[in-house]
Amino acid sequence: MGNEITLTKDNFDAEVLKSGVPVLVDFWAPWCGPCKMIAPALESMSVDFGGKLKIGKINVDEEAELAVEFGIDSIPTLLVFHKGETVTRQIGLAPREALENLVKPYLS
Repeated sequence: MGNEITLTKDNFDAEVLKSGVPVLVDFWAPWCGPCKMIAPALESMSVDFGGKLKIGKINVDEEAELAVEFGIDSIPTLLVFHKGETVTRQIGLAPREALENLVKPYLS
């Protein structure tokens, strides 16, 4: 089991915007096939990069406000937050190597 954090509108500020480390946020839904396919890569990254990177998951069915706020119109969509700002976005299924490349510039 990985160290992913379930994000909601209630904990988003504390866990993402005020995070001391970069946060890779996965906008997903239980019915989304590609979301399920990308999940193991995110889970393993949450273990491998523990302490240097947070992986957060937002279920768009339960947190529609956050999905609208960040302009999510297809899933999976991954956003990387660094120092409270969105710094990069990946839409759709991608291999772990591509996901690592999204976050590597922001890891200390």
